Amino acid sequence: MSIVHGVKKLGVIGAGQMGLGIAFVSAVHAKVPVLLHDRSAAQVKSGLSLMDKLLAKDVSKGKISQEAANEARDRVTVVDVLHKFRDADMVVEAVSENLGLKQGIFRSLSAELSPKTILATNTSSISITKIAAATIPEGKTAADEEGRESAARVVGLHFFNPVPVMKLVELIAAVQTSKETLDRARAFAIACGKEVTSSQDVPGFVANALLMPFINEAIMCLEKGVATRDDIDKTLKLGMNHPMGPLQLGQSRRESRHAAFI
Repeated sequence: MSIVHGVKKLGVIGAGQMGLGIAFVSAVHAKVPVLLHDRSAAQVKSGLSLMDKLLAKDVSKGKISQEAANEARDRVTVVDVLHKFRDADMVVEAVSENLGLKQGIFRSLSAELSPKTILATNTSSISITKIAAATIPEGKTAADEEGRESAARVVGLHFFNPVPVMKLVELIAAVQTSKETLDRARAFAIACGKEVTSSQDVPGFVANALLMPFINEAIMCLEKGVATRDDIDKTLKLGMNHPMGPLQLGQSRRESRHAAFI
């Protein structure tokens, strides 16, 4: 195990496309045991089935050996309750983009787990600072030492979909996040085979703060009749050397999100 990130066991909350993808790269590349939790048994079954398919695909392409695939699969264990994350050195939350839901999860994790456990969220747009505030124990404030220490271990680790393929992770510090938490989270993302960029805790961070207006402008051009769908996408593909046009990209993102719920 890497001394730098110090993660000897990882917890992942959410067995959808994102959570399963994070569990996959953690087991395959970082080679750490993963505890996987989802309140839906059907989602867990679907997620593990997807992992089996991904591993089989990598074996067929010669990316990993059958032995390595078996070892990666054996590293993933399903747990039915959050308190079984007590031995985890880091927990990554990958549930729906709902602030209240995430705050509830982080509040529970803060109460159940060691104050040394790093609590990471895979949110792509929600304030890390607001999520971190939920970990402050009842009766304490951000000014209290216990409150500061609890919130200091919260960090944003924004993996991109599909996680096994996309090379980037955005690292986002809350106002409260400690340097040690940031350094360890960065080292873990690198161990998962990712490149890491840093962003301040602003809406959408860097990726979505730039991407969403870009796609929206393309939609407005289409609605105004400035150009056809094909010409808008072709302009960006051939004129700006983008791999796909903004309208095609927007459609692919919607389809990807839909697939996570079926």
